[in-house]
Amino acid sequence: MKRVLILHYHEIWLKGGNKNYFLSRLVAAIKRSVADLPVSPLQFISERLLLAPREEAVIPLILERLRRVFGLAYIAPARELSWDMEQLGAAACEMMAEKNPRTFAVRAKIADRNFGMNSMELERALGRVILDHLRSRGSDVRVKLNDPEVTCWIEVIPEKALVYTERVEGAGGLPAVTGGRLIVLLSGGFDSAVAAYKMMRRGAHATFVHFFGSPSATRGSSRPVAEEIVRVLTPYQFTSRLYCVPFDSIQRQIVAGVDQSFRVLLYRRMMARIAREIARAERALGLVTGDSVAQVASQTLHNLVAIDRGLDLPVYRPLAGDDKGEITRLAQRIGTYKISCEPFEDCCPRFMPRSPAIFARPAELDRAESALDIEGLVNLGLETLSCTDFKFEGGEVT
Repeated sequence: MKRVLILHYHEIWLKGGNKNYFLSRLVAAIKRSVADLPVSPLQFISERLLLAPREEAVIPLILERLRRVFGLAYIAPARELSWDMEQLGAAACEMMAEKNPRTFAVRAKIADRNFGMNSMELERALGRVILDHLRSRGSDVRVKLNDPEVTCWIEVIPEKALVYTERVEGAGGLPAVTGGRLIVLLSGGFDSAVAAYKMMRRGAHATFVHFFGSPSATRGSSRPVAEEIVRVLTPYQFTSRLYCVPFDSIQRQIVAGVDQSFRVLLYRRMMARIAREIARAERALGLVTGDSVAQVASQTLHNLVAIDRGLDLPVYRPLAGDDKGEITRLAQRIGTYKISCEPFEDCCPRFMPRSPAIFARPAELDRAESALDIEGLVNLGLETLSCTDFKFEGGEVT
C-alpha cells in the first residue's frame, strides 16, 4: 500500500475569489519546505494536497517540516488504496489493530459521485468490519460516535481511497509572506518573539529590530539571544532580517536629560522612532511589539497611547489581551521559550526608576524629551546599527 500525506488547509476556503492566490503561496511554501527531501511531486486532487514520500523512513522529518508551514490545518499520514471494499476493510482493520482502541468511530468523506456509497453507508460498512475484526482478537471495543478514543478516517477521491487514523496538527493561519512586511521590535524575552509568530501566522513577513546594551558582570549581551530567536522563527517564513541597534549611548543621554519616572517610556519612544525609519527603508506597513496590557508599568493603556503619539505608522500588539501563562505556553510550542529563559542584560530595565509613571500623558512625554536632540539620537541609532540576513534552505538556517 502506498503511503501518502494528506495536507488539509482550512482558512483559505474563506478567501473566495482570492483563494487561488493564497493556495499558490501555500503550495510554494510546501515545496520549499521539503525541497531537499525524497518526495514525489505535490498533487492537488479534489481540494486536497497530496504528498507522497519516496522513502517511508523520511516521513517523521517531512512532518516536522510541514508543521511549520502556515496555512496547513493538519497533516494526515494515510495509506492510498483502490476503491475495493475488501482492500479498504483489510487496511482499516490493520491500522485500527495497531491502535487497539477501547472506543472508535469511522468518518468518511466522499469526493467522487461515481463511488457506489454515500458517506454514512461507507461508515457503517467499515465500522462493522472493524468491530468484528477487533472483537475476534479478544478486544471489548465498542463504537462511540462522540469523542471516540480513535477515529478511522476514509477519504474517497477519484479512483482511490485514503485511510488514516492520525492527524498531525499544522500551524494554521495564512501562508507565509501573503500580507506585507512588518517591523518587529524584538527584545529577547518571551513576549516579542510570540508576538512576531502570531503576526507571521497571519501572513505578515517579519523584519526584526533589536536594541541591545553592553553586558554586565553577571549577564551577557542580549544580542546573541535575539539572533537565536530569529534563527528559530525563520523556518516559518523562510527568510528574515535582523537589525541590531546599540542603545547604551542613547539611553545614557535620556537618563541624564529627563525625569526618572519617564525614562522607560522615552526609551520606548526612541526605539519606536528608530524602528519607524527602518520601516521606511524596508517599505514595511507597521510596527509590532510584545505589549500585554498592564503587564508592566510601561504597558498601561495611558502609557501605550503616550508612547505611540507622533508615529505615522500603525503599531500592532497581538498579545494585548494575553496573560503571561498564555504567552509562555505558545513560546514553548514554537521553540523560543528556552532561548528567552537564558540570562541576558536587557536595556529597558537598566536605570529603572523607583516609581515609574503609569498614567503618563502624551504632552508630559513631549515636555520631558524637549531637552533631548531627538533627531540626533535617531541618527545615532541608525548610523551604528548592523544587519544580518537569515535564510532557511535544505533544512538549515544560514
